Amino acid sequence: MKKSKFTEEQIVRILKEVEAGAKVGETCRKHGISEPTYYVWKSKYAHMEVSQLRHLKEVESELSRLKRMYVDLALEHY
Repeated sequence: MKKSKFTEEQIVRILKEVEAGAKVGETCRKHGISEPTYYVWKSKYAHMEVSQLRHLKEVESELSRLKRMYVDLALEHY
């Protein structure tokens, strides 16, 4: 999984900025992200607090690591 250059705090702040009434396009330009990135974040992280988002990212990272480990082990045995 690609590492985001944005911290959990930044992602939550950007999402809340738009929730508070800011325009999506202006907010995206201000923070240097594309609108599709904003909408991906919104669909994945809407209504999450920083701690929840951090935990989700940790779980996703661990899952990715375990999948790579599984593939490596499977390839060793062929």
